[in-house]
Amino acid sequence: MIRNQVGICLIGAGRAGMIHAANFRSRIPRAQVVAIADPSREAALKACEELDVSVWYAGYREALQDRHVDAVVVVAPTVYHREIVVAAAKAGKHVLCEKPMAMDERECEDMIKACRENGVKLQMAFMRRFDESFADAKAAVESGEIGDVVMVRSNTRGPSIPQKWMYDIDKSNGPLAEVNSHDIDTLRWFTGSEFKSVYAIGGNFRSPEALPDYPDFYDNVIMNASFENGMQGAIDGAQGVGYGYDARAEILGTKGIIFLGQVHEKSIMTCTKEKGLVRPAMNSWRYLFRDAYYAEDADFVDCILEDREPKVTGHDGKMAVKVVNAGNRSIKGKCIVAL
Repeated sequence: MIRNQVGICLIGAGRAGMIHAANFRSRIPRAQVVAIADPSREAALKACEELDVSVWYAGYREALQDRHVDAVVVVAPTVYHREIVVAAAKAGKHVLCEKPMAMDERECEDMIKACRENGVKLQMAFMRRFDESFADAKAAVESGEIGDVVMVRSNTRGPSIPQKWMYDIDKSNGPLAEVNSHDIDTLRWFTGSEFKSVYAIGGNFRSPEALPDYPDFYDNVIMNASFENGMQGAIDGAQGVGYGYDARAEILGTKGIIFLGQVHEKSIMTCTKEKGLVRPAMNSWRYLFRDAYYAEDADFVDCILEDREPKVTGHDGKMAVKVVNAGNRSIKGKCIVAL
């Protein structure tokens, strides 16, 4: 790249997209948000106003023709990821793709191939790898501080009820994809191994409106796993828990354990006769991982300008999708699924 700044187009102006865009807009000097692409005129114009951007497109293909766009951040619904990323690669645009990467392995492979053949970067947005505590834990594991890793456990539980488009598992891949993709990547990262087998169970405990038309939908899931290197893993995910946003992990070794995450948002605690002890609960992933999003976005720009491989690759995204699909087969078949 000749110039020392990357022109970014945001494809999808939802919550996660705006986190990335805000970082590129004000916190990363070597990046500039030059365009917004979203089929919703209202969402696009609102994003343009917030980000002080004058160019927006209703369709992403128009945005890919913009010579000021060097890279795209794909935050569209998962079902569209493959076609957007392949088109972006063919247009010579670098790609930061939000999770889940795609619907199945074949789509992921198409995306990886297109980016490789067209010489553009493809980075998956597993921001927990850029979180300071997660990075410190990874360094501690690699130094042998807790001995040999035996088991990794990770959970993500969100306060919000599922959106209706998620009810059809065949089209959304369900909460294992939308909620637990980060947990799957956490297990792969800390074990340093691929999943060997999974056994998952799911249930619908908080979404009764989904039952008549989508009896297979689950808003609560537990998945146990074995790994190729002999390690063990466990994941749980939930939607609509109400009490807050809860993302935690444990890495158990032969000589110790590492705990990651907390359910409280701030260190303040109040105590009164009427309410007893009160401490604010974590209420948003946007708050918990705000610095990790920044580090992830900054590294994406550095990868482009320094012409190096991203720390989180398309292969990482593909392997998470592979596990999601296996987990859903396990839930449906009530059986252990080998990968």
